[in-house]
Amino acid sequence: MSHLAEKRCAGCKKMLPLASYAADRNRRDGLQTRCRECVAEYSAAHYRRRREAIGKSVRERVEVPAGHKLCRACNEVKAHSEWHRNASASDGLSTRCKACRAIQGRQDHLKRNYNLTEAQRDEMVASQMGICVICLKAPAVHVDHCHETGRVRGVLCFNCNSAIGKLGDDPDTTRRAAAYLEGNAWKPTLVAPGVYRLPS
Repeated sequence: MSHLAEKRCAGCKKMLPLASYAADRNRRDGLQTRCRECVAEYSAAHYRRRREAIGKSVRERVEVPAGHKLCRACNEVKAHSEWHRNASASDGLSTRCKACRAIQGRQDHLKRNYNLTEAQRDEMVASQMGICVICLKAPAVHVDHCHETGRVRGVLCFNCNSAIGKLGDDPDTTRRAAAYLEGNAWKPTLVAPGVYRLPS
């Protein structure tokens, strides 16, 4: 390559091919005074100084192989198959990997539906020795709450949570179900023609 096809970089002082410089219409030769690499380094340093000046952290650049992406939530490089698609993103992928999105989804669900953090839920499970407070056998995995007041009552297994829901969260119905299972099924009492008294 001839000397005319090269230019000295004002940053690194190297003679580099013209293709190493970005265009700058304000310069006589139509090129920036610093090579692309020096401009990138200067921009990164300037960005770092601005972020540090306002007390914010700076993301370190991470080399990512083709077909992979860095998740800024868990700081792991994962294959594209570990990401959900996002047509509006520049690379067509979500900003967080599937695992981190699932974690965030669980956290959002707990906060939105029960006003609980994961730590608070875990404390409840620990106070129950990790088991459902109704059957005392299965792992406690489902937060149970009063649908009228929103008050969280405990953490149940799937079957027990489903069962009390199907009984309408009604203590009287649940007590009658228990009596029925013990062989003490109630019989309606006739108080007038066609009128029966139900147990309280």
